[in-house]
Amino acid sequence: MRYFIAVCLIASALSLDLNSNLTVVVAEGGAEAQAAMSKVFMRSSEAHKESMEKISQAMTVPKAMQVLPNSAALQHIAGLISSQSSVQSGANLRKKKQPAGYSGLTGARKMLNDMIYESMSKYDREIMRCMEYYSVQCALMEVARGEISAANYVAANSRMLILDAQANINACEEDIPETKMELREHNEKCAMDLSKLNARLKIVLGDIAIMTMILKMTDCNTAFYQKQMALLHCTDPCTKKSFVAFQHTALQAEVLKLKSSISKELMNSAFTDLLEGAEGLESFEDQDKPKDMPNDMPSDMPMLDGPPNKTKFNNPPVPRTKVPGNPCIDPYKGAPSPEDKRAAKCTIKKSPMCFKLQERFLLIQAGIADERDQLTVDIAKLEADCAETRGTLETAIANDEALLDSSQTKLAFATEKEASAGEKARVVSKENEEYNNDLVKQMKKCSTNYITFETELCALKKIRGELYKMKGDGHNGFFQDCEVSKWNPEECTKPCAGGEQKLVRSVLTHPNGGTKCLPLLDMRKCNNHPCPVDCELDAWTGWSKCSADCGGGVQQRLRDVKQAMKYGGKPCSAKKETKACNIKSCEKDCDLSDWTKWSSCSKDCDGGTRKRQKFVTFPAEGAGKCPGTWSKYRLEYKPCRMFRCRTEKGAPMRCRKTMDIILFIDGCPKGGKKVWDNQIKSAKMFISSFRSKNASIALINYCGPRTWSGVSKCTGKSTKKVDMEKTCKVKIVSHFTDDFKKLKTLLTGMTMQKGMKLLSLAFLTAKDELALGRKKAHTSLVAYIDGPPLSVRKTTLAAKIIRKSARVTMVAISKLSPLKVLKKLATRRWQENIVVVKSSTALGEAATVTHIIADICPPKTPKMRFERGSTESRALLGF
Repeated sequence: MRYFIAVCLIASALSLDLNSNLTVVVAEGGAEAQAAMSKVFMRSSEAHKESMEKISQAMTVPKAMQVLPNSAALQHIAGLISSQSSVQSGANLRKKKQPAGYSGLTGARKMLNDMIYESMSKYDREIMRCMEYYSVQCALMEVARGEISAANYVAANSRMLILDAQANINACEEDIPETKMELREHNEKCAMDLSKLNARLKIVLGDIAIMTMILKMTDCNTAFYQKQMALLHCTDPCTKKSFVAFQHTALQAEVLKLKSSISKELMNSAFTDLLEGAEGLESFEDQDKPKDMPNDMPSDMPMLDGPPNKTKFNNPPVPRTKVPGNPCIDPYKGAPSPEDKRAAKCTIKKSPMCFKLQERFLLIQAGIADERDQLTVDIAKLEADCAETRGTLETAIANDEALLDSSQTKLAFATEKEASAGEKARVVSKENEEYNNDLVKQMKKCSTNYITFETELCALKKIRGELYKMKGDGHNGFFQDCEVSKWNPEECTKPCAGGEQKLVRSVLTHPNGGTKCLPLLDMRKCNNHPCPVDCELDAWTGWSKCSADCGGGVQQRLRDVKQAMKYGGKPCSAKKETKACNIKSCEKDCDLSDWTKWSSCSKDCDGGTRKRQKFVTFPAEGAGKCPGTWSKYRLEYKPCRMFRCRTEKGAPMRCRKTMDIILFIDGCPKGGKKVWDNQIKSAKMFISSFRSKNASIALINYCGPRTWSGVSKCTGKSTKKVDMEKTCKVKIVSHFTDDFKKLKTLLTGMTMQKGMKLLSLAFLTAKDELALGRKKAHTSLVAYIDGPPLSVRKTTLAAKIIRKSARVTMVAISKLSPLKVLKKLATRRWQENIVVVKSSTALGEAATVTHIIADICPPKTPKMRFERGSTESRALLGF
């Protein structure tokens, strides 16, 4: 019968002496099994005494003789006892006279003492042997239990790694194909978009080459124009629409080679005034007017850009109406035919000025060049965006594939480790069961041996006592055997894993007719329990994929157990770590602050504005939206000071603020001499509106070359040094000065020029001039302009640079100045930085200058009044 399965605590057991109680924790059997084990293995003095008393009470000489082994000496002793006894009881033996030869009892006594000593020694050694076996066996069982626990721990951790690897594998196997599909679609879209842009750029570059050829052909310094150039103002007989054609066949052929839509739009817009009779070109005086223009032109000349033929389909219900014939059956498609010539349908207009005509072509080429530059920027931006997105997707794929490979490797490793740990736990469990069975058997054997030795001792002492009762001298049968103390163990040589320990005991009572003392020194094994093994962990694995793309997900990383904790060592620290990821909202709009208070008025008079705005307190997340800085949801204006500025009669408004001003003069106004004169007049009044002790003004006159060859020198890629004043016609007439009288004199001495408007060069020139300004002065740039700048894109880029350092105000002189372009050049808010002059006469009026001054002169700062001790006043004063 199996009494218990022992789970031993060896450390405490080995620190006790032989006669102390051993505490044992058992898995089954409870307190009874624990008490039984203590009695079996320790055999304390109390247990020994109790057992001896029970045995002695039932012990008789015959029983004693039966217990003792059969030997000649014991038979002789038994004969002595039986020969002296008769029917009387053992009590009568003491009353009778003992026979002669009783001296043989002394030898029997000595023999019995020796036998008792030998039995006691065997009993003592048996206790030591059983305890040592018990200690070693319990240590083996503790090792087995630790190995099983560690194997189970490793198996559980391996299962965690398996589940994590499986989750990563499933996520990667789902995400990799989707990301690859997204990458493929992205590459196809990028390739298609880039192909379209490059094809468009190729067409635009071809148109630029064509326009360069046209500009060379129409160069006013050649004889080509003077002999062969003429324009026709024609009317399509079908659509009755007017169009312009060039007389020269080669030039018209080059014009028809233009393919891009931007080129055709620019061509149409540049010659719009020609469709109205070319009065715009003919109204300007030019000393290089061509002569002897031919009065006829070839009959096969195509038109500049014929109107498109579009048929409007109409399918009326029954009854059907007869469809009339199509009148648009002109074989020349609207181009001049011989009949048209004879019928005088095409009229040769008075030849326009050569430079004005080339000005149109220069504007067209500049517009196409702007389109080229913008396309180049768009292509570069698209390539960068595509490369960035491509890199992001490829990185995501590479990361997922790496995670997939590592997860598959981890899965195989963890699966193998789990199986190995489970098999190890099974094998060790079987070994532990064998250890337990051996322990139970040995316990039974030790218990039997204890009882046998104690019974033998009782029998020997019983016989020894009976022998002494036979002396006849009244001996009471008292014997004093040697008594020794409990074992006193010294320190073990090792704290764990099996050491040696010296045992010492002393004599408590010396023998008196009894047995001699047992050995006082001995050695035994100690601390057989295994040493503690601390947990060891591997390095962290990589972070897993985020559980969500947005809205808050979780990433985790794990680490494997290199060595599980055993035998009371330090347990493992955290094997799993988690962190939040992709916490941005999937679709959360930005949060805006409340409206600020209304600002002070932007102008002292002439209608200013107050503004209030909202700020972003929390940015948009994911696909959320957020209004821009200039959106009406974040910026509001309301009018203020809607009254005229107070001025002296016939004089403009005065400004007494400290200001640095750069004044731009349009050196080649579209409106000609009249606009020029009024511009100079307006500039003089503008200068007179400031006080010399407060303001400092610089003067820049800008224009540009009249021909393509000159423009290409100023804006082309040539690295040769260019004379900005003579070639590009951009001149700093005066640096910052407060000598306003000198400035007016310089204005009077300036003359109108002919050419294009290189406003971009003027802006960049002003940028260098601003470096000479004063630190505490308000900086402003006021530019007069009559007509469009040559390159809208380059001028816009230059204006962005100059707006970082100065306020830019544009004064548009005539309807030929494109307001849409000027809005991009002026500082925001453009309504307060663009002054539109409807006529050249109005330009020279004081009211116009007053509008300019009212816009740029900083308003008076309102005085802030606070009550004494108010919170706001104390905050401003720094309390």
